[in-house]
Amino acid sequence: MLFKILRYCSVALVSCSLAYGHASRDTVFKSNGNPIITYKYTADPAAMVYKGQVYLYTGHDEAPKNVNRYVMHNWTCFSSPDMVNWTEHNIPLNIKDFAWAKDDAWASQVIERNGKFYWYVAVEHTTIPGKAIGVAVSDSPTGPFKDARGSALITNDMTTEKKHRWDNIDPTVMIDDDGQAYLFWGNGICYYARLKSNMIELDGPIKSIVLPKYTEAPWIHKHNGWYYLSYAYEFPEKIAYAMSRNINGPWVYKGIINEIAGNSNTNHQAIIDFKGKTYFIYHNGALVPDAGSFHRSVCIDYLYYNKDGTIKRVIMTSEGVEGTKNNVK
Repeated sequence: MLFKILRYCSVALVSCSLAYGHASRDTVFKSNGNPIITYKYTADPAAMVYKGQVYLYTGHDEAPKNVNRYVMHNWTCFSSPDMVNWTEHNIPLNIKDFAWAKDDAWASQVIERNGKFYWYVAVEHTTIPGKAIGVAVSDSPTGPFKDARGSALITNDMTTEKKHRWDNIDPTVMIDDDGQAYLFWGNGICYYARLKSNMIELDGPIKSIVLPKYTEAPWIHKHNGWYYLSYAYEFPEKIAYAMSRNINGPWVYKGIINEIAGNSNTNHQAIIDFKGKTYFIYHNGALVPDAGSFHRSVCIDYLYYNKDGTIKRVIMTSEGVEGTKNNVK
């Protein structure tokens, strides 16, 4: 395993165990275009900027060869001061950290509030049929994280507009300028709800938003007074978006941001501002000739806004992004 890692990536320090991909030490590497991580499969990216660093959180595709389904048991955490030099941190969260969860470490997002870090994840529930959303907490963006509730925040019996078992997936979270936190999620329909200030309880009813050809993977962010709700559109998935002047809507559909990512049926995005530039983080299946949908890899390209606030289409590249200067804040 170590030989394979070193062959595909310039790694300064690696030590691995076989159990669920746990690394006993941090891994330091430099990205060389897209995908940015080539020694393991990473999917469903979410990112956060904190104290001059980007923290990238992903799922971990582990399907054996010729197994065409999602096999995912843990989440990963990477950090970078410049979008090129990266450190993978020892596995900060595992499906086993949720006693009530069965498996399927699906899409997630981390957010900071009052010096604590809250990690919202989608998993398969043990006793309530279907997918559920849990939340873990840590004093550090790199963990270790622990279950913040001892139970799921959202379960399949709490949402009834869609009848399938996987409508409670892909959580995204934002704290608005007034301090109110919101959680968005859903497959087949986009749900959202307010969160209490403790970040681990809902603060009101679950509502839904009607969006054209919505599939899954919502991402909520704000830029220059506009709220943006991007999401996976159709299947195979593109990324589309809507805009609003109010987080509660009305949302106005604006079009496609990202076309179908190469060799992957799914498309999952994060959008962040960092050191004066805006980044679009997504995954594709570029590292494998077949079954790329189940062996995905995170990529990063630039995102640009028009003068009216609308978003230009993302140009997916193999070169990726250049490093930022550390003296730019």
